[in-house]
Amino acid sequence: MRLVMSKIIVLVCLLVLSSCGSRDSETRQADQAIAEPIIEEVVLYCSADLAIAEPIIEEFEKVSGIKVLARYDTEASKTVGLVQKIRAEADKPFCDVFWSSEVFHTIQMANEGLLVKYSGINPADWPKTYRDDGGMWFGFGVRSRVIAYNTDKISEADAPKTLEDLLKPEFKGRIAMARPVAGTTIGDVASWFVHYGDERGKEILQGLKDNKVLLVDGNSTAVRMIATSQADICLTDTDDVYAGQRNGWTIKMNMLDQGGDGALAIPNTAAMIKSGPNPEAAKILMDFLLSKRLEEMLIESDSHNSPLNKDLQQEHPEYSIVKPLEIEFEQVAKKMPDAIKAALEILD
Repeated sequence: MRLVMSKIIVLVCLLVLSSCGSRDSETRQADQAIAEPIIEEVVLYCSADLAIAEPIIEEFEKVSGIKVLARYDTEASKTVGLVQKIRAEADKPFCDVFWSSEVFHTIQMANEGLLVKYSGINPADWPKTYRDDGGMWFGFGVRSRVIAYNTDKISEADAPKTLEDLLKPEFKGRIAMARPVAGTTIGDVASWFVHYGDERGKEILQGLKDNKVLLVDGNSTAVRMIATSQADICLTDTDDVYAGQRNGWTIKMNMLDQGGDGALAIPNTAAMIKSGPNPEAAKILMDFLLSKRLEEMLIESDSHNSPLNKDLQQEHPEYSIVKPLEIEFEQVAKKMPDAIKAALEILD
């Protein structure tokens, strides 16, 4: 009997010790969780230039405590490469937020059902031209299409000031432009088809072909061509000219005016990817991308984007786009496939 009682006492002691050990382990795990909080993450696909985007991402991480996993695009495949990746991942998205340096592919993605509504802003409170009525995307930090020229080769008085001027015989063999298959260039070419009509759009492309336009890999390359005297004129964006001027290059620009009706103004856009893995962190990143602070940082950067924020517009009139072309971005986005096909057939 005494033997049985001894065994029972030993068993009870072991159970008590085991229970205490389990509670100690749970306590240690809880203490670890408090001491080492889980850092939220958000995945950003970004076609804005790395040098422009990185300081912005760093500030967001600092103020939010959220880690940004960013993926960028190449100059030659601007925007298109990331859009194709998002399409390929549609069944199981990896990306949470898409920051595009243009609007046209973002519209296509919205039409394909790849985006989800961002409810942090009432669309009615945002400039109508620069947002989706359903809240699928919002624009910010606008650039304009321009004609850049080397001031050592062309005087301000003689510099081309309209798209039609580029077709004049005196500029034959002197013009460079990005290959119109990606980025803002294809959006610009598509806008010619919308603004002038298909036939005139093709005539403009043929006129550039007849003037022996030089096709290069991107807008920044086109600007570099005129800075190094491999061309005298190029079609590009405002930010690339500002970057060249910062480098001390002898270049200036005129707006790429379409027949006196203004130049195409192209916003950056921010959108949330449907079924992205980190929706709450994505909303916080969207809040930042559409903030006054973000546009302020873009103004201060080498790109000097024109802001949509009215206070910043008044503070920085030097970066305003005086006469933006009145055109429906939706129509330009729809016209892009036809414009690409025509451009490749005529220019190549």
